[in-house]
Amino acid sequence: MHHKKNLILQGPPGVGKTFIAKRLAYSLIGEQNPSRVEIIQFHQNYAYEDFVMGFRPMEGEGFTLEFGVFYEFCIKAMQDQEHDYYFIIDEINRGNLSKIFGELFMLIEGDKRGDNVTMGYSKETFTVPKNVYLIGTMNTADRSLAQLEVALRRRFSFYTLTPSYNEKWKKHLKVQGVTAPLIEKILSIINLINEEIQNDFQLGRGYAIGHSFFTTKPEGMEENQWFQQVMTYEIQPLLEEYYFDRPEVALSLMAGF
Repeated sequence: MHHKKNLILQGPPGVGKTFIAKRLAYSLIGEQNPSRVEIIQFHQNYAYEDFVMGFRPMEGEGFTLEFGVFYEFCIKAMQDQEHDYYFIIDEINRGNLSKIFGELFMLIEGDKRGDNVTMGYSKETFTVPKNVYLIGTMNTADRSLAQLEVALRRRFSFYTLTPSYNEKWKKHLKVQGVTAPLIEKILSIINLINEEIQNDFQLGRGYAIGHSFFTTKPEGMEENQWFQQVMTYEIQPLLEEYYFDRPEVALSLMAGF
């Protein structure tokens, strides 16, 4: 992370990518300090003007140059070179990255930090400081998104997160009052579903069902009611999307519970 300066946490839905990104930033800082961490989410309409800078209409007549969230974050980091700053981009692959980053596309590269470019709107020089680190999250199960371009991939390190139905997860549910038999039932059903998904020729491990679907039981709700609701209103629609061209597979997987 400190060498590359840019990291993408990738994985299927429900593995806690955003949660882990924030925890990672605070862990590297050494304290929970929101003033040195910024989080945004890319989407298809997110633009350079939102991220870096652009002209916006004034209340009266004319336009004024306004700076975007990443530009202002870099300025703040420049004024505090002794500390590291972490900029988290949720769903990074949903945006048109070349257009969003613009001139800064080159400067986010680890060995280009501190170099200067002339900005298109302000005509002033600017740099991405060495104490700014980028953490992105990427959903590997979203069919609507194209592959990340090679130019971006070489600027980031990638770490793949997988579902963690482990002892820590079990303990977390037990604290909420979920009984051992239901925990084992969840494990049995989800393991069967994930095995089918991971062995599927059109899907694979990037489409597995993550543990966060079964992480928080609403207080006061009966555990089996909670389980049924998650399966019916969250897992079933997801499977129907995965197997949109083979609905019989989704039906057979849901029949098991």
